[in-house]
Amino acid sequence: MKSLIHPVSRPVVFRDRVAGVAFLTRSTADADERVTWEDGRSYPVIDVETSSASHPFYTGAERVLDTAGRIEQFDRRYGGRTPAGS
Repeated sequence: MKSLIHPVSRPVVFRDRVAGVAFLTRSTADADERVTWEDGRSYPVIDVETSSASHPFYTGAERVLDTAGRIEQFDRRYGGRTPAGS
């Protein structure tokens, strides 16, 4: 493997402001702002808008579509009509 062509991977804290949680992981991203983590060390922190702690897919707060209601609404609106040319 060639040396000095790969980005440096370092510990970074990703903070989800919406959910109020933070994750310590490795990343090539860097930031000017730093935060003291639970282990007493200081790490760069990157604020994110959405993470697995706040995304509806992972939290189970997905919006469920009422398909039966949509079908009934379609039938009320267009159900009694005959196709053009028939």
